Amino acid sequence: MLTKSLSSLTVSALSQESTTAAVRERPTTGRIHNRRMPLSNKVVLITGANGGLGTAVTKAFLDSGARIAGVAKTIQNSDFPHSKFIGYSAELGSADAARTVTAAVIAKWERIDVLVHLVGAFIGGKSVAETDDATLEQMLEVNLRVAFYMFRAVLPGMRNQGAGRILAIGSRTAADPQPMVGAYSASKAALVSLVRTVALENKDRGISANVILPGTMDTPGNRAAMPDADPAKWVHPSQVASLLLHLASDQASQISGAVIPILGGDL
Repeated sequence: MLTKSLSSLTVSALSQESTTAAVRERPTTGRIHNRRMPLSNKVVLITGANGGLGTAVTKAFLDSGARIAGVAKTIQNSDFPHSKFIGYSAELGSADAARTVTAAVIAKWERIDVLVHLVGAFIGGKSVAETDDATLEQMLEVNLRVAFYMFRAVLPGMRNQGAGRILAIGSRTAADPQPMVGAYSASKAALVSLVRTVALENKDRGISANVILPGTMDTPGNRAAMPDADPAKWVHPSQVASLLLHLASDQASQISGAVIPILGGDL
């Protein structure tokens, strides 16, 4: 089966915080076993599905029994050879793009039960005084507006069906800002506010919304970018995937509006 290609989406390209390289699997630590198939046949839309974090998350949700619509700028069904996976190549830089990919998934599987929004980007290294308008605009575009478009696109269907889960990845700096990353931190803090607002607005409709704030992720991209750092202190993607799985499940139906840090050994 060929990857679904949404060729009508002619919007600006988005970078991802995680690289598209496969996440290195560890023999025992952080492996995810879902013998009870907690998300059996749930329809899960994952943005950034083949990034450094996205690869671990997509595999975990497939292992849980879910049907996965994986969205990325470039993605193929062969990236995740599984009968319940379909890839949708799309750039999610506009409201129309978000609506189009959402409609395509609903046309295929009639519903979306869970949105796992992993798309994001990082630019840092300059003080607020030195940060140019283009950097600020890119951080707001990728880290806030794309999430807003995706949340707005999936919410009507979730509200109609009386159930849904919206999950997003923020950043530790959203709650613990650091120097030289002002635009990035501000965009992630705005994402946290957006998620909590969605939780409040939909608390009586069976819809939960939560955001995870990870520290530095142990992805191939981060290892390449920071060769002198100690990745033993970083957050492994499988840990984030496990937490997302729980938040997407019926066992977490009363958890909403939560802002959850996961910092590894770098407390």
